[in-house]
Amino acid sequence: MRVAILGSGAMGTVMGAYFARSGLAVELIDNYQKHVDAMRAHGARVTGCAEFTVPVTAYMTDEMNGVYDLVFLFTKQMANEELLPRLAEHLGPESTVCTLQNGVPEPFVARFVGEDRTVGGTVLWGATFLSPGVSELTQDITKTGTLFDIGEIRGGFTPRIEAVAEVLRRMGPVLVTDQLMASRWGKLVNNACMSGMSAVCGATFGEVRAHPKARACLSYLGREVKRCCEADGYKLPELLGGYTSDCLEFSDQAGFAASQKMFTDMYEPLQAAKASMLQDLEKGRPTEVRMINGYVCETGDRLNIRTPFNDKVVEIVSAIEQGEYACSMDNLERFDPDWFTFPLIP
Repeated sequence: MRVAILGSGAMGTVMGAYFARSGLAVELIDNYQKHVDAMRAHGARVTGCAEFTVPVTAYMTDEMNGVYDLVFLFTKQMANEELLPRLAEHLGPESTVCTLQNGVPEPFVARFVGEDRTVGGTVLWGATFLSPGVSELTQDITKTGTLFDIGEIRGGFTPRIEAVAEVLRRMGPVLVTDQLMASRWGKLVNNACMSGMSAVCGATFGEVRAHPKARACLSYLGREVKRCCEADGYKLPELLGGYTSDCLEFSDQAGFAASQKMFTDMYEPLQAAKASMLQDLEKGRPTEVRMINGYVCETGDRLNIRTPFNDKVVEIVSAIEQGEYACSMDNLERFDPDWFTFPLIP
């Protein structure tokens, strides 16, 4: 089986390094020349919650060749429209593309490579790109439990999705689900809430978690995600830390406090992490905010669900991209005080 990781930034580098260390022949493909050069010369280095360096095969995107049997898609969604037609040229009738991108990318990916070749999944661990060839694993995956939650767009258990799971298990535990789209909404709780606020505030997860107003925003953002998910016909799965989505449907101060505790507990092991959206902003790059928080907003517009907190995250991060705002805790003042229906919890 010929396996590639297309988009070998922080997450792709770490995953590729684990694959290579397990003995899998995997190709890491990226468009950052210095990064590709460093991996070719020195291997892929993982630091942080794991420490190892392993030789890898690395290519630039325009060096893709032949036909791939399995491609893990880890690029930013903004690149999909340009990149996916090029990838399609390197797929055969039995090839599989497993998108591990943030948001809900499967329908868009399937438009270019075919639904019969598209599967997807969520990633339940984090990484930060440090320098060419070096990425930091930001949590101890030996204590995380499930690392990947994957499935078919239409549900069901197929030999194809089991084959994808077997490759991913070279890094750690994999859950194969027949409720992929519900799982995608579950991951949006993390991406839209903590990642969104990390980008808005220019802060680590721990700094967001420690700030009463920023932490309150997590709960209100999560409630909007839950309501949009359910209006779209899905039920949120169990969240990180074993919490149920009931924690996000608060209607009194006690419920709000429970939702705050949920986020505090969920991010206890990840306090040093930064959202990939914030990392993009710090590098002057566009973010995926319109594919993450914006997906919640679009669903809300379609189904008549109000999403003022997600709307504001999209507005602020877009303004930071344009140089109109800075990444700062001061951006919390841009959230209307009238939206906070319960007192903040210190």
